[in-house]
Amino acid sequence: MNVSINQIPHELPEGATVVDAVAAIEARPPYAVAVNTVFVPNSRYAAQSLQPGDKIEVISPVTGG
Repeated sequence: MNVSINQIPHELPEGATVVDAVAAIEARPPYAVAVNTVFVPNSRYAAQSLQPGDKIEVISPVTGG
């Protein structure tokens, strides 16, 4: 299925979850995830299934001043 991860098209298998999306971009913690602009708590990553066309944002915190 085609999804967008951080505005870049990706092909994930049918039945993919947020865990698969994060693995596809090799994200390193800490990060937060939103699917179609809705925050997904990390306790739900494995249960949050994705649909074709979903827009996933993986956001890392920025430190400094």
